[in-house]
Amino acid sequence: MANLSLTAMLNRCFRYSFSKAGLRSSTMDLGDGTVMHIWVPKVHIKSKPTLILIHGIGANAMWQWNDFVSPLMSRFNVYVPDLLFFGDSYTSRPERSEQFQAQCVMRVMEAHGVTVMNVVGISYGGFVGYSLAAQFKERVEKLVLCCAGVCLEDKDMEEGMLQVKSVDEAVSILLPQTPQKMRELMKISFYKPRKGVPTCFLNDFIREMCSEHLQERKELIQALHKDRKLSNLPKITQPTLLIWGEHDQIFPLELGHRLERHLGDNAKLVMIKNAGHAINVEKPKVLLKHFKYFLIDTFRPMEPGNHSNGCKTD
Repeated sequence: MANLSLTAMLNRCFRYSFSKAGLRSSTMDLGDGTVMHIWVPKVHIKSKPTLILIHGIGANAMWQWNDFVSPLMSRFNVYVPDLLFFGDSYTSRPERSEQFQAQCVMRVMEAHGVTVMNVVGISYGGFVGYSLAAQFKERVEKLVLCCAGVCLEDKDMEEGMLQVKSVDEAVSILLPQTPQKMRELMKISFYKPRKGVPTCFLNDFIREMCSEHLQERKELIQALHKDRKLSNLPKITQPTLLIWGEHDQIFPLELGHRLERHLGDNAKLVMIKNAGHAINVEKPKVLLKHFKYFLIDTFRPMEPGNHSNGCKTD
């Protein structure tokens, strides 16, 4: 009898959940050795705006956006891609930059007939979202970045801003291959880490979600950090909402303030209290409220006391 995998079972549940919400799975060969998987609306309604949800490093897109798809579908045509080397997306090309990831996302959106969109990216997905906004200025209307340290500089690690002291150490935690490393990842990702998760489940999750394309994922993280300088970061012009967990230990809150300063009047930073890096897991309802407010209530002034640098919200 084959071993039962709780991770595989949860993955099937997420597939059912996405389908029930009105999405269908689509895999597209882009023709250059690149294949992109994306969840697309079963029916694209032209009167609704389009919203792309871009996941971070970790499991596939479903695990990171399952709580968001159904509530957002009533107001948006929601598209949820798997980035290269996650889910069923991959490439034989050598590029590992977030710029290339963004180009592949745009190409798959174009293939589905979508040319104008709003973008939400979390963590690594925020790097890709920022690059989408920078490269395709006329196509990205609004941008939401959640705990995405796009203004990170390579010297920040050397100067002790981050929990990790080297890229290799970051890789070993962000791409955990042992239960011990998985527990380290949970400890720095959550404000209140879940305790007592059985080792057998951690091993199962690593086997199902963290083993495939391991070398390529390492290269994605290495490319993100290599020679990174704020002076090289383009200033995007789209209205941008920055959402950060107060206790983020992967990309500390200071990076949110730095990015807000870099973008000037186009950006506003919202800090989520009692949350760490994994705000999509810890505070999904709070995130949804901010997504809808920013993306739907176009340019309406925020309430008094909720429109200042680093404003807090529960």
